[in-house]
Amino acid sequence: MTIDPVLDPTARADVAVIGGSGLYELVDPATAVTHRIPTPYGSASVTIGLRAGRRVAFLPRHGSGHSVAPHLINYRANLWALASIGVRAIISSSAVGGVTPEYPPGLLVVTDQFIDRTSGRPDTFYDRESVQHLSAADPFDPQLRGYARRALEDLGENFAPSGTVVVIQGPRFSTRAESVWFRSMGAHIVNMTAYPEIVLAGELNMGTVNLSFVTDADAGLAPTPYAVEVGPVVDASGSSAPGLPVPGVAASGLAVSGSPASALSAPGASGGPVTPGATATSETDAVTASVVFRRLREAQPRILAAIDGILRALPTDFTPRELIDPAQVDAVLARAVLSDAAHGDSSSALPSDPAGDRT
Repeated sequence: MTIDPVLDPTARADVAVIGGSGLYELVDPATAVTHRIPTPYGSASVTIGLRAGRRVAFLPRHGSGHSVAPHLINYRANLWALASIGVRAIISSSAVGGVTPEYPPGLLVVTDQFIDRTSGRPDTFYDRESVQHLSAADPFDPQLRGYARRALEDLGENFAPSGTVVVIQGPRFSTRAESVWFRSMGAHIVNMTAYPEIVLAGELNMGTVNLSFVTDADAGLAPTPYAVEVGPVVDASGSSAPGLPVPGVAASGLAVSGSPASALSAPGASGGPVTPGATATSETDAVTASVVFRRLREAQPRILAAIDGILRALPTDFTPRELIDPAQVDAVLARAVLSDAAHGDSSSALPSDPAGDRT
């Protein structure tokens, strides 16, 4: 149903969960009511019901059944809708790739920083009337992150208390060269949706904690079917020297050898060193949508238990930071809403690539 949260006070919640890949249902079906919320950017679908003893608004960012690709998500409609129904705290769930060996598959991460590598995504509410400059030094709410860490500790979870996510445009995965580059930037994990979601939430004074699940080693760490060899190097005098590593190749996890035999061979076959993360394993262990979704299905009980723990740890009187003048936020929320037909970019109406992604 389409609602006006001002006229319908039952369609309100102070905490929301934004579901990523693999998480499309959350609240108790016996209490769940799905609302179509009109916004100035098109409408957004939000289900409100009970979870872990709390009234929760649930929004699957990819739509029902993963129907919206990451670069086509209507982030502004989603975040405006949540703010309009009274949400103050957001728990966002994400699937990510591990960019460093310290963030292996199976790890949960309480993200604290992001690096934006997206392009062309509308990423502010303040593009008319007034310009506001969001302080993004600590984009994820410190209080919420503290509650999340304590909840995961109480569960005895395997988790990293912090991590930097690099956000790529998607829907494709990274190349090996990109993955090595991300690691050199200081990124720990990679996904496709943290930006601009986190910034838009902050612009409406909603606090966000992100719970990421590492589904796979990203391309720069994933096994490769080939090892790179560099033949003898001939200097100016005409004498040869042992093969030298190509800059960036060893760091990528590819084997480098001094053998002059051939340019490419199977991992380890040349006798060259194989760096950690580049073992002679099957190509099927590399990043694929099927691997991502299989591991998400296997991990769903852990992810849901973690979300429940955070919901229980979150005080009912939680107050987020005021990163933007509340009067400016009120002005944004007072904007006239548009129908999907008038706006033409509702998140549920956009075409997308149905292939799986880490988001």
